[in-house]
Amino acid sequence: MRSSWNNAVHPDLLLALVRQTLYQGEIQDMGPTISQTISRLALSGRISPGDSVAVAVGSRGIDKIHQVTSRCIHVLQQFGLQPFIVPAMGSHGGATPEGQKQLLAKFGITETAMGVPVRGEMNTVVIGELESGLPLHMAQTALQADHLVLINRIKPHTKFSAPIESGLCKMLTIGLGKAVGAAAFHQHAVRHGFQIIEAAAARILPHSKLLFGLALLEDGHGRLAHIQALSPETMIREEKELLKQAYTWLGQIPFDPIDILIVDYIGKDISGIGMDSNVTGRHRDITGDFFSAPHPGRIFVRDLSPLSDGNGNGIGLADVTTTRLVKALDMAKTYTNSIAAISPEKAAIPMHFASDRQALQVCVQTLGLPSLANARIVRIKNTADLRLLQISKALEPFITKNHALQMISPWTPLHFDAEGNLPPLPEP
Repeated sequence: MRSSWNNAVHPDLLLALVRQTLYQGEIQDMGPTISQTISRLALSGRISPGDSVAVAVGSRGIDKIHQVTSRCIHVLQQFGLQPFIVPAMGSHGGATPEGQKQLLAKFGITETAMGVPVRGEMNTVVIGELESGLPLHMAQTALQADHLVLINRIKPHTKFSAPIESGLCKMLTIGLGKAVGAAAFHQHAVRHGFQIIEAAAARILPHSKLLFGLALLEDGHGRLAHIQALSPETMIREEKELLKQAYTWLGQIPFDPIDILIVDYIGKDISGIGMDSNVTGRHRDITGDFFSAPHPGRIFVRDLSPLSDGNGNGIGLADVTTTRLVKALDMAKTYTNSIAAISPEKAAIPMHFASDRQALQVCVQTLGLPSLANARIVRIKNTADLRLLQISKALEPFITKNHALQMISPWTPLHFDAEGNLPPLPEP
């Protein structure tokens, strides 16, 4: 190993900060938007004052999800309805009522903040079965309500590609199935594929008493950019169209190939598998592997997001990590999630080291690079925030060819602090 790795500065490797222009369409005042989109559904003929409404909310770190949920509850109350919140997150939060309520609390969704009960019971009822034999579970608390409302983000999934991916239908069929339903669904998908989400949603909808689904789309900056209430009659068809839109807004790493991808944070609040495989280009799963742009030779993950609640599902997709990340893991939650998602490989702990410097040293040593000066390195905060990238000088030719990229710092040598760790990235 080169002796310069033992110094605070590595002179052979020059890095610079680059700002990436992504689609930007943040909704500035969501209150009127939510009220208007719900009012277009003409709900008055389907509800009666005093009816109860189960409002399903998941575990993803959706932009302004607490504000969206609060406003939706307010609109329902204006109709004279009695809403309460149901966690719709499968096995997340350690598959316990307390764990799921605590996870929602991390996103600002509590009984005090929302002004309504949060019912985290894990009991389910089988309300049907697919022709392939899959039993369809639904949270008992949701079924007992007079109506159901779904709130979720529409986005590309990390595990599969289909007309319906991550969104309202997935929440209805898997999230509201709680731990037992989510496990059954994932196990069934090993042989039948996740395209069964659409068939399952079509089977569940007539029994769900769905009032509407509130579909959310984020722009390339991870900001809430579109809110649309979908009726149960049109939800499947409209979700397919919204997914197409979500694909066009998805941020990407604009370099290919790269030698080392440094990811500062992974977590359940960032992606279902900690770091979005649509961004990293790497996925390993019994339902199918893929290796696509940006084709990273090595992935180094530095830390676990505090909002991930100790769940490190997805760390197995990294080549190296830090000991501090490993110490932050709640293995019970990580294992529960990865087993339910039929992905034990994503909970496998990679080689880990006491410092960033040691971890990067291993990445370089195992890539067979002829010169560190020519290493193609990209560093990101997380896969949901690609506005600011730190890149190595070997990628400089890509900047001049891409009008969406702007250098915002000079080229400077790689620097470590006194503990051998990288300094934090600045805010975009």
